[in-house]
Amino acid sequence: MRVFKFGGASVKDGAGVRNLAEIVRQYKGQLFVVVSAMGKTTNAMEAIVEAYMKGDKMGLEQCFNNLCSYHYGIIDELSELNRSCIEGLLHQLNAKLESEPSLNYDFEYDQIVPFGELLSTTIVSEYLNAAGQGNEWLDIRRYIRSDDCYRSANVNWELTKELMSDLLVKDDSRLFVTQGFIASTENNLTTTLGREGSDYTGAIIAHVLDAEYLAIWKDVPGVLNADPRWYPKATKIDELSYWEAIELTYYGAQVIHPKTLKPLQNKQIPLLVKSFVEPHNAGTVIKSSEQSGDLQPIFVLKRKQILISMSPKDFSFIMEESLSDIFHIFSKHRVTLNMMQTSALNFSVCADDSKYVKAAIEELQQQFDLRYNDEMELVTIRHYTQEAIDEVITNKTVVDSQVSRKTARYVLKASEWRF
Repeated sequence: MRVFKFGGASVKDGAGVRNLAEIVRQYKGQLFVVVSAMGKTTNAMEAIVEAYMKGDKMGLEQCFNNLCSYHYGIIDELSELNRSCIEGLLHQLNAKLESEPSLNYDFEYDQIVPFGELLSTTIVSEYLNAAGQGNEWLDIRRYIRSDDCYRSANVNWELTKELMSDLLVKDDSRLFVTQGFIASTENNLTTTLGREGSDYTGAIIAHVLDAEYLAIWKDVPGVLNADPRWYPKATKIDELSYWEAIELTYYGAQVIHPKTLKPLQNKQIPLLVKSFVEPHNAGTVIKSSEQSGDLQPIFVLKRKQILISMSPKDFSFIMEESLSDIFHIFSKHRVTLNMMQTSALNFSVCADDSKYVKAAIEELQQQFDLRYNDEMELVTIRHYTQEAIDEVITNKTVVDSQVSRKTARYVLKASEWRF
């Protein structure tokens, strides 16, 4: 059994859906196809949530109509389909939007945004059937169960395994189409697994059902040593160990969702990163490996960062108790720390600049003298060389740095990159 995950870019239009069908057609045996929301639909769904929570009826109507038009447009490109295939879902969503919202933003987010995945998988499943590729559409919320930590739910692995085991007794040549990103509580309330969580869904299914491998289909030839949008000399990496890939996701590499790798590593299930543009090319394989030989430098850039420095207001030092308070506040506000440095009198962190971090700053200022620099960028060079470092920091303003045996990290003032 294999698991394929297709992201939004792969099904952004009718041609993308046809291409997905052609890729799937090449594989025999039981196959789970996990599909994200189409194109930029998740952004559109988030705009709907914002308008809904603000009570902006005109904005909400416009956002909803745009959502309908986009998906109807894709269906019109697929002449085999009829718009009626998604009308039930759109009616459900509209009914939700006509109701009064609760005061819990994260809860409402998880009840609305997953309609993007439900719409995309319905269209893909209907098209595959029309193209002669019989499949079973699964509502993954019936199988992947979680706690009620909305927008960042934690999987109930035991219950998920128990519920999904029934799928193994089905015909071993069956094709399943299901959603990424979403789950549900024991009370059948929808939850989400974190932004870009569809990769994680694929890993959950692969782990629970002991898949041969998980393949993630993207618009790049595989895992590259940098994002080509800012580093034009980026090249493909043919093979990575689980360990190395986990390190890269920790530092912010976006080609793989951070939670994806551990469930695969635990059962030694390979992860393939392949191109849906050139599906016959090998791509990158991530598997159990000693990663022999020296890897080329790998660059990870995180934009829109904020550098925060704290020191005690009294005569004390930065000790375990102070750090405990700091971490508690960041965790409370759901702030992920991308880099940390400590000294006797000072503790500094680099984090994504967001409304959440601003709320954390307000609370931290009650206990600490605090300074921060926004409009920062964090560059990580894994397996660095002096040449690679020079390439990154030359003609840039370095605000902070952290260098270890294999990794060099630099906080820089935001700038246009030139190579």
